[in-house]
Amino acid sequence: MKKIPFLLASLLAATAAAAGSIRVGLVTDVGGIDDKSFNQGTWDGIRKYGQENGAKEGKDVKYLQSTAEADYVPNLSTFADEKLDLIVAPGFLFTNAMVEVATKYPQQKFLLIDSVAKDKSDKFLPNVVNAVFAEHEGSFLVGVVAGLRAKADKKEVVGFVGGMQFPLIEKFQAGFEQGVRAVHPSCKILVDYAGEFGNPGKGQALAAKQFGAGAYVVFHAAGGTGNGVIKEAKERTQRGDLRWAIGVDKDQYADGLYAAGKSAVLTSMMKRVDVAAHDVAVLTRDGKFPGGQLLVFALKNKGVGLPAQNPNVGADILAQVADYEDRIASGKLQVSEVPAKK
Repeated sequence: MKKIPFLLASLLAATAAAAGSIRVGLVTDVGGIDDKSFNQGTWDGIRKYGQENGAKEGKDVKYLQSTAEADYVPNLSTFADEKLDLIVAPGFLFTNAMVEVATKYPQQKFLLIDSVAKDKSDKFLPNVVNAVFAEHEGSFLVGVVAGLRAKADKKEVVGFVGGMQFPLIEKFQAGFEQGVRAVHPSCKILVDYAGEFGNPGKGQALAAKQFGAGAYVVFHAAGGTGNGVIKEAKERTQRGDLRWAIGVDKDQYADGLYAAGKSAVLTSMMKRVDVAAHDVAVLTRDGKFPGGQLLVFALKNKGVGLPAQNPNVGADILAQVADYEDRIASGKLQVSEVPAKK
């Protein structure tokens, strides 16, 4: 098993002149292509690849939307039957479907984001690249932001809204809780799970519940469901009841805009799914497809973290975030992947 800490900027720059292009297909999960989160971020990376290589969108780079988990195998199979050069599936819910389809199409190349595809003997499938992230590390940093902002404004409650309660999403919760407690030990942390990733209404209802219970900042790791968390923060703030949301996967600052230059999104926990999709496409184009490998995106290689710009976060808070980032990246501070028992 090969486990590779992964960020490819320098390598990709050296190979950018490779001739030809490839056809890349994305199969979305139930959140859809415009979920403003995981699917959209992955598609952004694929589109970037297409634009750099003169690939025609809709023909050379394209997507199929899934409306239910039952669509995963048929959609993956459709692209495999079309013999696309790389098929991308974003999300751990694709795991079983990926194993089934990749086994059926051993000559087809796949990228599975957020999980691993293994055979019955627990070995990685040779035609699948597995890209995973240290979500707990990046979530620690946004926890620091939430805790410091709450403490500065004399607030004692923050919240976390997850999509489905699996170990992967619990990594977000675990990191967030540790980050908050590192800087604001007395802060209460509310936790709710929606049970789904594509229901903004459920996300808004849970955010309303937590804000009603005193939460000042709510971090969501819920895909499309989390758009409701941002909506609730916006609406309350517009009514004069200042509340904050923290985005996930991509920079969601723009999604929180409610007036010129004003957003209800405090910051976001970036998972560079766009980088994973783009870089594996480039490697595949260059004949360097890393099949059967596990690519790890963490703080030390900038695979997770805060956006480059954080208009709602002061320099004093960002300085403390940078200190924690250095300690985590160097290994001096270990962040648990598992939430503490209540």
